[in-house]
Amino acid sequence: MEISKLSPAFSCISFLVLYIFFYTITPTFSASLQDKFIKCLHRNKNVDFPLENTFFTPQRNASIFIEVLESTAQNQRYLTKSMPKPSFIFKPVHESQVQASIICSKKLGIHLRVRSGGHDYEGVSYVSQIETPFILIDLSKLRQIHVDIEDNVACVQAGATIGELYYRIAEKSKIHGFPAGAFPSLGIGGHITGGAYGSLMRKYGLAADNVLDAKIVDANGKLLDRTAMGEDLFWAIRGGSGGSFGIILSWKIKLVPVPETLTVFTVTKTLEQDARFKILSKWQRVADKLVEELFLRVFFTIAGNNSTKTVTMSYIGQFLGEKDTLMKIMEKDFPELGLTQEDCIEMSWIESIVYNSGFPTDPPSSTEILLQAKSPIGKVYFKAKSDFAREPIPVLGLKGMLKKFLEEDAALMIWTPYGGKMDKIPESEIPFPHRNGTLFMIQYYRNWSDSDKRSNSHIKWIRELYSYMTPYVSSNPRQAYVNYRDLDLGRNKNNSKVNFIEAKIWGAKYFKDNFNRLVKIKTKIDPENFFRHEQSIPPLCLS
Repeated sequence: MEISKLSPAFSCISFLVLYIFFYTITPTFSASLQDKFIKCLHRNKNVDFPLENTFFTPQRNASIFIEVLESTAQNQRYLTKSMPKPSFIFKPVHESQVQASIICSKKLGIHLRVRSGGHDYEGVSYVSQIETPFILIDLSKLRQIHVDIEDNVACVQAGATIGELYYRIAEKSKIHGFPAGAFPSLGIGGHITGGAYGSLMRKYGLAADNVLDAKIVDANGKLLDRTAMGEDLFWAIRGGSGGSFGIILSWKIKLVPVPETLTVFTVTKTLEQDARFKILSKWQRVADKLVEELFLRVFFTIAGNNSTKTVTMSYIGQFLGEKDTLMKIMEKDFPELGLTQEDCIEMSWIESIVYNSGFPTDPPSSTEILLQAKSPIGKVYFKAKSDFAREPIPVLGLKGMLKKFLEEDAALMIWTPYGGKMDKIPESEIPFPHRNGTLFMIQYYRNWSDSDKRSNSHIKWIRELYSYMTPYVSSNPRQAYVNYRDLDLGRNKNNSKVNFIEAKIWGAKYFKDNFNRLVKIKTKIDPENFFRHEQSIPPLCLS
């Protein structure tokens, strides 16, 4: 097949527009190199694949190429015209094709990126800002899920979403769950590589804490399970971030028990209703110490405008039990919130997933919405940052924080409590180190639409808020969550100039002392740095 041939359905005008778009912005390979890659795939795979459903290039059909590229990319900042695009996209339908992709990429000297769900905050799973040309391996066709209730396990391929996983678990059982994230469109492959927390974390820890086995393809194209990869690599992939050690094909996870009836609630207070910060200050003191069955976050948003503009603080909770028991706990440990029976809604675990995901609740959204792989907030332009608090923020600090927060009109900040099971797992158990002593995690988030021309202003604001918070959060290092990737912390420049000293600055923020062990493992299993991106773990040999 001649892959550089343009579909005859395009008019001359369409051809000219698409030519300018792709050939001035997207670095491309020659048709002969694309042909060589396809021929190499055919020689090194075990399953035939239809080219038209798995291989996408701007030369063959630019509109479909754009559709596939944008299909799971969440942050529109990295789909702008000025951002380098992959030269082609390959969607493998079998594990052997992933192996062949690596073998062929190495043989032909092609850099690749790997995407499962496309939620990477800085787009490094589908965009390369340091190396072009490159190709994209999209795992979205590898999404099989097998749930074994009798053995309390599930096997899930990397391209499946956590929404699909939750739904398939609930199909089999009302009393089984899994402690991963809230957004159902998250790809399970990359999500767990960063640790992955959610509403069950205080009871059962992270998703990565509940992984029993995995399949990964290494830099030599070998398919490895836990036994074959060894405990060092198995340790590294459960929280050491994606794109550094290989391509995750599937996870074998441990299911956890959940009650048939859970209770959820939302209590919202305005800044005026908590002017002296009695409620927010009490939350800081008790949220990590409440019973581990109770998960109580705070969402800060802006309400009103001009003279009525204020901050709303929504206390969104989930309790693994019935509301009568929850009321007794709250009356004893956090009466300041003023929770009432009317605030509480009893539901199943799978219904709580829909509730916590932010989908409409009046009327309640069907649980089948979890299969649609859609985010309730849609696809937006955004910038985000993260922090970890180890001490309560004093009232003076809170006043300054919310004063800065009010400078924007559509900002979001989320405080997530730790404690419970998170305090009991050593910080070296897996690469994710944010454990005992952490009161809560902070996520700063600002999104905007395509029509908003103030993107630089929004990014400047979130950096200023982050700077303001410096005295009130962790230090030496100031910690950050790798699944909220932030290139402001530092980045690798390119393959030939990976500097361990520079990388350790941002690496320690994500992983603390675990970064050194990650580097040693990377050096052992991928010394040539085949798997790399702007914040991938560097090998020592290239430092």
